[in-house]
Amino acid sequence: MKKDSAFIAFQILLCVLVSVCISGCDEPEAPPEGMVIIPAGKFEMGCNDAVASSDEEPVHSVYVDAFYMDKYEVTNAQYAAFLTAEGKHAEAGHTWLDIGDGDARIERVEGVYRAKAGYENHPVVEVSWYGAMAYAQWAGKRLPTEAEWERAARGGLAGRKYPWGDTIEPSQANYKNHIGGTTAVGTHSPNGYGLYDMAGDVWEWCLDEYHSGFYAISPSKNPLSGAPSVKWLLDNYTDVDSLRVLRGGSWYSSAQGVRVAARIRGTPTSTVSNGGFRCVRAVTP
Repeated sequence: MKKDSAFIAFQILLCVLVSVCISGCDEPEAPPEGMVIIPAGKFEMGCNDAVASSDEEPVHSVYVDAFYMDKYEVTNAQYAAFLTAEGKHAEAGHTWLDIGDGDARIERVEGVYRAKAGYENHPVVEVSWYGAMAYAQWAGKRLPTEAEWERAARGGLAGRKYPWGDTIEPSQANYKNHIGGTTAVGTHSPNGYGLYDMAGDVWEWCLDEYHSGFYAISPSKNPLSGAPSVKWLLDNYTDVDSLRVLRGGSWYSSAQGVRVAARIRGTPTSTVSNGGFRCVRAVTP
């Protein structure tokens, strides 16, 4: 009888432990503030459309691990806070932000960096790849790989031109110079993953080295061009001098330029009035 009671008690305890584990152990952590989770999975990357650039070919299957991504592009206010914390806007001979350019929306007043009035919530521009990398590390994040960026931009849709479908109009994105500059982040509707401005507003820096033929030789899982690993690139980015990838199009781009598969290149020192970025963070296992 005692043996039966002990066995029953053990079974009850086992059931409780299993129940707790099922309800909590495998439950993903809540996304960090201002970020959304992009689920792990496979998608078709690139475009075989005849009017698209050949560097978007061939369409190929890619699997990426889950990650968190910023809902919005990094703003002038956020970037100014980073510059103030660091007390500089250049490092190791690399300019982070071209603050002397008239298109920059950040100014330095008595040693403090601040966003110009009215542009606090607009995406930062005139920021180099080095500057984007430095900010991301300061924030405890990193830039997305090109594959991560495209998976996120597609918003769970397959084979579509834009984050929401196959057509585009001015009410859906800031493109084709119909506004004449950047708009505040979150002005337009998000995609299926809850990400804003994945088409238009500003081009967004990615980790990858630009390689026009990379899609033909791309690994099928977590691809990264031009570096042996993400960690290596994060540890050595100040020594990088090869072309980098930008995605998403900008306020000045044509409808063709804001497609989810569109890609351009820039030197890591490039600082332009339509270039910015957003960050990602790995999901803790």
